Amino acid sequence: MPTVQLDTSGPDGVAVVRLDRPERLNAVTAELVDDLLAALDDVAARTDVRAVVLTGAGRAFCAGHDLKEPTPDGDSRPRLERLQDVTRRLRGLPQPVIAAVHGYAIGAGAEFALGCDLVVAADDAVFAFPEAGLGLSVTGAASRLLPLLVGPLKAKELMLLGERVDGAAAAELGLVNRVVPRDELDAHVTGLAAELAGKPARSVTLAKRVLDHGIDAAVETVLELEITHALLTEHTPEVQQSAEEFRSR
Repeated sequence: MPTVQLDTSGPDGVAVVRLDRPERLNAVTAELVDDLLAALDDVAARTDVRAVVLTGAGRAFCAGHDLKEPTPDGDSRPRLERLQDVTRRLRGLPQPVIAAVHGYAIGAGAEFALGCDLVVAADDAVFAFPEAGLGLSVTGAASRLLPLLVGPLKAKELMLLGERVDGAAAAELGLVNRVVPRDELDAHVTGLAAELAGKPARSVTLAKRVLDHGIDAAVETVLELEITHALLTEHTPEVQQSAEEFRSR
């Protein structure tokens, strides 16, 4: 059964890409990454889709990597690059993408949100970048995108300390565009996506492209550096201990 659902039954021109592992708070696995990339490729090829919403089923947007899944043996680079392709695809889509974040957006989940063009958070949203405390490295261009949004000092605080940030604080930091009550999130984001879908598609795409142009060269540089760091950290004793502690919960 697919771990990501693509829904185009809403307003004209709007596609909803929904992470669909609610029993695991939409935690990231290789299968989820593959399904998400397939859904984004589907959206990219459709001229009838002019705005995209990325969201999560159940109680969370995405709780990060599923640490209960064992790390696969062998060369990790292809798997890590595949994960980074989510950021590349989100930024490369011709359509604007709105992240609708509720509940946890942790680690890779927060990175998925950063890859979107707009982020709307529910008042119960929780963002965090816990990788350093787990002995890991960020992988989704957070090392470039996060400082752009919140400033270098605050980005270092968030990444080094791994502290959780609620929706209101995320808005104050510039991590999200808007915060709305949880029960209004879907309607608010759907309305925003419909507004974007009603604008001339070519000019919206060009606006997205020109705004990202000055960022993208640096993004590719940090994506490669993140891979290097991830390969250095992935099989350390600290990571093994973190994974064992998580699995024993």
